[in-house]
Amino acid sequence: MVTVKEETNIVNLRGELSENLEFSHEIFGEKFYNTTIKINRLSDSYDILPITVSERLLEDIKIEEGNLCSILGQLRSYNKNVDNRNRLVLTVFVREIKTIEDENKDPNSIFLDGYICKEPVYRKTPLGREITDLLVAINRPYNKSDYIPSIVWGRNAKFAKGLKVGDRIQMWGRVQSREYEKKGEDGNSIKKIAYEVSISKIKKMSENNNE
Repeated sequence: MVTVKEETNIVNLRGELSENLEFSHEIFGEKFYNTTIKINRLSDSYDILPITVSERLLEDIKIEEGNLCSILGQLRSYNKNVDNRNRLVLTVFVREIKTIEDENKDPNSIFLDGYICKEPVYRKTPLGREITDLLVAINRPYNKSDYIPSIVWGRNAKFAKGLKVGDRIQMWGRVQSREYEKKGEDGNSIKKIAYEVSISKIKKMSENNNE
């Protein structure tokens, strides 16, 4: 088993807060707030990502819509009951946050060290581009794990489709938001947003958790 450290899940973000803080929950007297951060891509598009931050990190800075911020944290998951079904929800749990004057290069990066927990799904786009979908479990303290949907492209997709459940991998990439449409019970299409890791580099370790 991999040693559980914060270094198995590292997210760096730089961007503009797109919402004001909204109270989320309280644990042992510590309040947590949600907001979103808008991060420009190299193309003309952008990602809007959810973040969760403790009140204890907000004592010395003013956080509000429109502020430019630099964030260091972890990508975490939890189950949320929606319409009597469990839904996997992702958020960036903030470890450090500070306001900045302007955006910098590499505004969106993530490193993950974890285990394949579902058989990879290999497919091709209508234009013939190869994609492999992965679900990766990242261990953290107190016997908890985060389950991170990830997507691998091109030649890395060919490599990733051969991974087995239990294989330990390390991967580098970016956190992205993606809009999609889903039909509701009334037959009308509903716009939804999915969050996932787009992997640019992937490495298989010698360890397999099932062996």
